[in-house]
Amino acid sequence: MLVFEGAAEVRLVNGSRRCAGRVEVKHNSKWGTVCGDYWSMNDAAVVCKQLGCGSAVGAPQYGYFGPGSGPIWMDDVGCNGTESALSDCEHRQWGENDCDHTYDAGVTCSEYTGFRLVNGSTACAGRVEVQVLGTWGTLCASHWDLLDAHVLCRQLNCGFAESVPGGEHFGRGTGPVWRESFHCDGTEAHLGQCPVITLGASPCSHGNNAAVVCAAGFASLRLVGGGSRCDGRVEIFQNGTWGRVLDDQWDMQEASVVCRQLRCGEAGTAYNPPKPERGTGPVGLRGVRCAGHEASLALCNTSLPESAPAAGVAEDVGVICWGSQRVRLVNGSRRCAGRVEIYYQGIWGTVCDDGWDLSDAAVVCHQLGCGGAVEAAGSAQFGKGSGQIWLDGVNCSGAEAALWDCPARPWGQHDCGHKEDAGVICSEFMALRLENSDGCSGRLQVFYNGTWGSICSNSMTLDTVSLACKELGCGDGGSLETHLSYGRVSGPTWLDNMQCGEKTSSFWQCPSAPWNPQSCEDPQEEIHITCNGNSEPPGHPSVTPAPVPC
Repeated sequence: MLVFEGAAEVRLVNGSRRCAGRVEVKHNSKWGTVCGDYWSMNDAAVVCKQLGCGSAVGAPQYGYFGPGSGPIWMDDVGCNGTESALSDCEHRQWGENDCDHTYDAGVTCSEYTGFRLVNGSTACAGRVEVQVLGTWGTLCASHWDLLDAHVLCRQLNCGFAESVPGGEHFGRGTGPVWRESFHCDGTEAHLGQCPVITLGASPCSHGNNAAVVCAAGFASLRLVGGGSRCDGRVEIFQNGTWGRVLDDQWDMQEASVVCRQLRCGEAGTAYNPPKPERGTGPVGLRGVRCAGHEASLALCNTSLPESAPAAGVAEDVGVICWGSQRVRLVNGSRRCAGRVEIYYQGIWGTVCDDGWDLSDAAVVCHQLGCGGAVEAAGSAQFGKGSGQIWLDGVNCSGAEAALWDCPARPWGQHDCGHKEDAGVICSEFMALRLENSDGCSGRLQVFYNGTWGSICSNSMTLDTVSLACKELGCGDGGSLETHLSYGRVSGPTWLDNMQCGEKTSSFWQCPSAPWNPQSCEDPQEEIHITCNGNSEPPGHPSVTPAPVPC
């Protein structure tokens, strides 16, 4: 290994936002990629720091953001995380590698550089404060929910969320109030990994602070490798380390205690994970016998004598609790639109479109924090799923809290094929397009509340144009049109006073005036842009809802 001095320029390419993408470095006046061999979060942290993009939340390998072209400048990169530039890290000689571009390294950064809970009686309860590129402020509670709170509690080693008190439960904050809304599905390891939207958010006061009370005393147990926090392989925290739980007679009595301890409802299944899903780390607990009524696994008999007769070989253990049920939308171009899928008994499956209507779609949209329903899509509009079809004949009133609370045929009973998979488009679904577009030039429009509408030019800067072009896959910059190139169209003008800055990560994180269908006072204010069109196609395209009401 050799260490090279000097700060070679770095950029991120082919991500949907400024601070995510394939890593490229400039050497001898030419851009090239970095091989993903041994690529780690330490390496990603240096890239994020060098670009002023905050902290690293992902270090994808193997061409996640699409293959690059040209030289592969760096291989076997080994940063310790404290370097100020990627070129300061250990690596092989410039251009020396044994890779091809399918191994190109990527980075996902978050400008959210710190999270803490303040003014609570413990370190695991309080008002949520977020550090954005070095500045601490309180977080607005307008979209804060238990799924977001679960992720923050886990991130802070505080177990899971018990409640999200509103108002000024933990007092008023000082400093800025961040309008960002995090949209977690509950499985993320870090709040910075969740989708974030600021666009169109209403102003927020210190009287509407996000807060959480975590179940810190229950942090000694977790489930890993499942599709939710309430299913997976059991691990226990002892002496500062997470360890596996092994048992030779694991059954529903022990599983019931685990589910109760984690506040995950009743136990549905007790199982031994198949070999590929078994743990490899230290063993925290070997052998446990519960009566089934205990409040925690630690209260069960965990001191079985070595001479106790064994029914078989002690293996890793797992549980599926009823609280593991989840719903998600798949194959939409952004959150709040897509094919409906339900996680049940540890397996993802689809919903048949027989009788599928807006009342059913409304329950899904509300359950996901996506507003109301604007379309109940059928006939696999968002592509065919695979595997299990969980629900058929769904008949919601629209007032249910979850899709599985609605009347329907029994789980797994149906007369459908995946060509009938149901989908939804919710009011909070957002998309971007260039209307009357000739390639990468046209009137910039945003889709919101089921309708395409224009964006006003007040406060518009080239930073906004750059983020819009990147979101559209039309390059990384462009120009504002100063004359109305196309005739006025009917429909709303959704947004005004967009305040994108040089360090804003994505178009959707730009602050703006609140959503208003009459934002522009004058049709001449509608923005038209021309992008430079040099961007490569996105690395992971997804289905765009079609047809979409215009």
